[in-house]
Amino acid sequence: MTDRSSGTHALSGARQVGRLAPVRRTSTVDLIAERLREAVVEGSLPPGAALGEAELAFQLGVSRGPLREAMQRLTAEGLLVIPRRRGLAVRTMTAEDVRDVHWLRARIEPELGRRILARPAAERKTVLAELGAEVKRMQRALRRDDARALGDAYLDFHRALAAWGGSLRLARMMGTLLIETRLCAFSMYEHFEVHRDLVPEHVAFVEALAAEDAARFAALVEAHLEAEVRRLLDEPAVAADEDDERLLAETPDEPQPLDRLDLPEGL
Repeated sequence: MTDRSSGTHALSGARQVGRLAPVRRTSTVDLIAERLREAVVEGSLPPGAALGEAELAFQLGVSRGPLREAMQRLTAEGLLVIPRRRGLAVRTMTAEDVRDVHWLRARIEPELGRRILARPAAERKTVLAELGAEVKRMQRALRRDDARALGDAYLDFHRALAAWGGSLRLARMMGTLLIETRLCAFSMYEHFEVHRDLVPEHVAFVEALAAEDAARFAALVEAHLEAEVRRLLDEPAVAADEDDERLLAETPDEPQPLDRLDLPEGL
């Protein structure tokens, strides 16, 4: 499954930030790093999974040199860790990580909303259309009771928000934070889990932006992220009868084989 999951989707916002985005040729390392991020978000490489360099290189059809460099890149991003000073593994998020990730998002995303509302009217219309399209994806997923599709559309909504914020730095930060958000769900829940109220919450986000109400948008985002922390950590404020409001999808406990990379000619 491909869900445009890596932080590099944020860089597709190059059209929005103009000269801030130099054109750069994609390298083999870039493609490997992208595939590994996708695998983390998909759950093909679940939290705690030990990553064998030789096996991954064989599966992806790449040499160990660029694979090692790509894995080092994900380690620098905090998505991979070195357990017991040996090898690499996918990070398992802790309760402290959950709080940190959502605290940072609660500071960045309201600012993204303010920056979007400072754009010219024609650009705001384009932003609203893109965000609205992601909400429609969420609504279709909800009608099918498809937890993974709903969660993927959720991530893409927030990536689009970041891409239109006018800052490559914030877009890169959000790209990593959104992958960590998915890792939080995989780490804290037995299976992948999303809540049905994601859809009306995101309808309200778009309505606040359409009304040019930055304060309301910020308040809605902060309330959403606070609720997500409570749910992830199963804090007392979460009602015991929420089971009917959840959608679940099974996730693997062990690493799954990755498809061979189709490298462009010349790489």
